[in-house]
Amino acid sequence: MITYDRLFIGGAWVEPSDPGLLGITSPHDRSVIARAAQARPADIDRAVAAARTSFDEGGWRRTPPAERIAILRRFNALREENAERIAALITLENGSAAWFTRAGQAGLTRQANAYLKAAEEFGWEETFASSDPASPVRSVVRREAVGVVAAVIPWNSPFSSATSKIIPALVAGNSVVLKVPPENSPSMGFLAELLEQVGLPEGVVSVLPADRETSEYLVRHPDVDKIAFTGSTRAGRRIASLAGEQLKRVSLELGGKSAAIILPDADIEKAVAGVKFGSLLNNAESCIAQTRILAPRSRYEEVVAGLKGLIESLKVGDPDDPGTFIGPMIRPDQQARVRDYIRLGVEEGARLVTGGPQIPEGLEEGNYVTPTLFADVDNSMRIAQEEIFGPVLVVIAYDDEDDAVRIANDSEYGLSGGVWSADEEHALAVARRIRTGTVTVNGASVAFDGPFGGFKASGIGREYGAVGLGTYTEYKTITV
Repeated sequence: MITYDRLFIGGAWVEPSDPGLLGITSPHDRSVIARAAQARPADIDRAVAAARTSFDEGGWRRTPPAERIAILRRFNALREENAERIAALITLENGSAAWFTRAGQAGLTRQANAYLKAAEEFGWEETFASSDPASPVRSVVRREAVGVVAAVIPWNSPFSSATSKIIPALVAGNSVVLKVPPENSPSMGFLAELLEQVGLPEGVVSVLPADRETSEYLVRHPDVDKIAFTGSTRAGRRIASLAGEQLKRVSLELGGKSAAIILPDADIEKAVAGVKFGSLLNNAESCIAQTRILAPRSRYEEVVAGLKGLIESLKVGDPDDPGTFIGPMIRPDQQARVRDYIRLGVEEGARLVTGGPQIPEGLEEGNYVTPTLFADVDNSMRIAQEEIFGPVLVVIAYDDEDDAVRIANDSEYGLSGGVWSADEEHALAVARRIRTGTVTVNGASVAFDGPFGGFKASGIGREYGAVGLGTYTEYKTITV
């Protein structure tokens, strides 16, 4: 049994204000796998006070960037050394397939290295001569830390979401209070153990599991300067409104309902194979999942048949089993939500090609759903417009390229998307027309050096690389 009976506040393990421990249950069989203390408002006050003091009176923000980078490199190396344990913890608490959590560790390395490379090349302080001869001044332009950062992350990809915030925030010289979901208490407790070892000054970082009410208390806290949030669009709207009241800096990475456009000249077999990873990764509990498949009418049934074969070939079951591709949903309420959407699809008149609301045979004790494919879907249907966050794909027919782009853009979201074509330059031209923050061509992986984030209701601001690092800094101009 994993137990965390203390909270990591300001770099030290302390007694929580509430001594009760929350039982964390396995998505696979609903057994209790861990017990952990949960933060309450009093603990938030303590963590924010530590962060405020460390920022205002400590030396972290005045530490040369090279030294801050070196400490975060140590953290990244320590994380790599413990990759197997991290992967196992996420599989245990989230139900993510073991192959995925192990493979994801390499992505975490690339993500961190991109931030650290950007930090080494970042213009922390630059000097410019005036372009006006009548005003012979020079300007010193500095990028300084924002202050106390409240980083709030979702449960579906905890280490990736956490490190995508704490690494740039800390490298920039901020102090951080990381609020994590209760479900991720085991993996995030281990994250705190790693941070404890790398030599960060007192007060600079706290890691607190807490419920939504306590999370809102943190967001509202008057001593927080910036909120960095990843989660649902509904929660993002609430956070944006609270941030607006206090003029806090805010960055939001929110939901998605992304489209994959299969152009008429595409290799259907390759496109279908790509859907396996672009649409169903991490049990499809992913904000970037391309769950709307747009197929040309001329090849529509070919695409549907290919996707049917793919989905029926995927093994659903124990996430620890090396052969499993789809594990359980994280909680019973998420399982019920996905099953309700499947029933809704049938009610809306979509053709149920494979799957359905039934729980897979032999997996009734866990939070399992049957991967499902709908065809003959109109883009106005709720199953095509709303984020389901589970292995449910819809196939939508289009008439021509303009129609495909129109359908792809006919969404309140704009986080991700994909284009499949035998002609890469043509695919690139189509990708430029899609109003979304990231687009992959022929299944390319996301590059961590480029900015990541959303258009429309998918968020505000960007993460990754130099652009993501910059969101944790303020510009200061000094004229001499």
